[in-house]
Amino acid sequence: MFLRELTAAIDHIRGAGPKSIHTLARMGITSVADLLCHYPRDWEDRSREIPLRDYQKHPSVCTVVRVLAHDWFGFGRMKTLKVHVEDRTARGVLVCFNRPFLEKQLVLGNYYRLWGRFFYKYGDIQSTDFEIEVLDKGPPPGDEPDRPGGRLQSRNFGRILPVYPLSAGLNQGMLRRLVGSALDQYAAPLEDELPPGIIRREGLASKARAVRAIHFPASPEELELARKTLIYEELFYLEVMVGKRALERRQGGEGRREERGGPGKTGGFSPLQQRLLDRLPFSLTPGQMGAIAEINRDMAGPFPMARLLQGDVGSGKTLVSFLAALGAVEAGGQTALLAPTELLARQHAENAGALLEPLGIRPAFLTGNLRAAGRSLLLKALAAGEIDLVIGTHALFSRDVLYKNLRLVVVDEQHRFGVIQRSLIMGKGQSSLSSPGKPDLLMMSATPIPRTLALTVFGDLEASIIRDLPPGRKPVKTHLARESNEDKVYDFVRKELAAGRQAYFVYPLIEENGKDLKDAVSMAERLGKEIFPQYPTALIHSRIDEEEKRRIMGEFRRGDIRILAATSVVEVGVDVPNAACMVIEHADRFGLSALHQLRGRVGRGAEQAYCFLVYSEELTEEGKTRLKVMRENSDGFIIAEEDLKLRGPGQIAGIEQSGYLSLGIADPLRDAAELERARNDAFAMLEADPGLLLPEHLRVAQVLSRAPPFSKVAL
Repeated sequence: MFLRELTAAIDHIRGAGPKSIHTLARMGITSVADLLCHYPRDWEDRSREIPLRDYQKHPSVCTVVRVLAHDWFGFGRMKTLKVHVEDRTARGVLVCFNRPFLEKQLVLGNYYRLWGRFFYKYGDIQSTDFEIEVLDKGPPPGDEPDRPGGRLQSRNFGRILPVYPLSAGLNQGMLRRLVGSALDQYAAPLEDELPPGIIRREGLASKARAVRAIHFPASPEELELARKTLIYEELFYLEVMVGKRALERRQGGEGRREERGGPGKTGGFSPLQQRLLDRLPFSLTPGQMGAIAEINRDMAGPFPMARLLQGDVGSGKTLVSFLAALGAVEAGGQTALLAPTELLARQHAENAGALLEPLGIRPAFLTGNLRAAGRSLLLKALAAGEIDLVIGTHALFSRDVLYKNLRLVVVDEQHRFGVIQRSLIMGKGQSSLSSPGKPDLLMMSATPIPRTLALTVFGDLEASIIRDLPPGRKPVKTHLARESNEDKVYDFVRKELAAGRQAYFVYPLIEENGKDLKDAVSMAERLGKEIFPQYPTALIHSRIDEEEKRRIMGEFRRGDIRILAATSVVEVGVDVPNAACMVIEHADRFGLSALHQLRGRVGRGAEQAYCFLVYSEELTEEGKTRLKVMRENSDGFIIAEEDLKLRGPGQIAGIEQSGYLSLGIADPLRDAAELERARNDAFAMLEADPGLLLPEHLRVAQVLSRAPPFSKVAL
């Protein structure tokens, strides 16, 4: 039996009562498998003695002590018991907050096992976080008081104990007992889930041993072996699923199509693409040239393209997508460009009109706010093939939207769309009226994805990276400023405004909510009336309707509005080449990716641009680290790697909502070496045996069919 097949309810475990069952259910733990996969977040090594004198060398003390004395401090309800103890090396004090009953339980002169976190205060080695257990009625013979094990069998001493993530109503002791019972009842017959060859080569443990040892290891060495085994298994099956998605596009008949000619086969650009390039007042950067060459090659190939285009804000990804759309048009197909906001979609549509209509391309803009009559005419034209490029938001994959021949799907700011949304727009190609089949997919991201996550989340996609910026662009100069020095920031911005530039001011809140944070609404009024009264100021945030947003951003783009107070809603927005200042208040409250995106709103013209990160006086260590990363780096890929280190893989923009990553013990950043090996194993296996029919791969096929290891991974 595989671990995920242990579907028996929690009430089948000895010792599971109604209260614990209800609490575990709130945590999403309803079966034996869920409980055994609720891995510890840490372990306490109580298998060896750590005497009181070594409290500074180790995170905790584990020793045998004798109770010397009791005393009390404080008055009334604040009266607190202090228990004085000693082991063979030193004396210490147990401060028993809200535990007056320990006066009777800790008898003077008796010996006890003690585990605790100690610190030095008021002249004593003290602990407020400790566990204690009776050793015996009297001192053990010989030197046994010096050993944590003592003479009595102990549940909580003389071993390595797991420390679990908890919820209200649950404690470590209760969870340890339930997991121990579950292991005794169910763990012995567990089958291995990795191929035997990998287990031998990597020196891994059996699944039954690994599951038991990850919760209750007999030694630090056994714990390390269990972690190594389960981490490798998780990463291996994650990469198997990623690899299966990639092979589905390259092998078999579902996605296959006849190879077609075009620029990808002949080299260079297609006639339509070349006509667009001839009209541009600038040349493509090397990064853009490389990206479109890779896209052309994919689109001319026998399988639908699946490519991720990465590049910083302002690197020219949209122009590359327009060139790809021209390739789709020349192949007789249509393109759908999906944007996360109506503002961004409208900007893309305006740019497409200016660049592509002179070439005979028929673009259209589709939004949920379109009036019924206009929408009906547009949908008819789209279904008839009279529209070559349709740009819009979620309306593009509405049920009533039909395409004659959807050949290319472009998803801009892909991290803002979930797996289901992307599947819906891709499904429009398979239901095309004249040429059903999987369309080519180009996903674009201005939030660079670290390589470790690219191997997992987007491991089934080919990647193109634009690392250079268009000629003439200057890196944005970034400055840090305390709130107390904010007047200097205002003075600097005032000089830029006087020189004809424009400025953004970004705040973490829309309105005041009782916290000591500035908000966009009140600050917009203050900026316009007190700080910069001579310059037109406007406010934009997520609660403003789309039409009003469009009007405000249009006026800001034209220069009629000089100062824009906003929330992070402008993180993805309209290009304003004249905007030279970005001031982010309470910058320590924003993630690195958001700060990088916001900074990318300025510096889109030829003039030098500036970003001011204003932080509070009570700056946390993590906040300091984030702001330092922003000040010292302009490369989005470096910033993304640092963001991954600070926040972990599950919280990087777009990963959680995309439904890709659901790991119990593995961490793609920490376990990068294991990830590489697991990926190589998984892809080599699938390349050699796509159907997993060979005897040595039978176990993998059984795991995938009987007990899928990651229920949240999108297949």
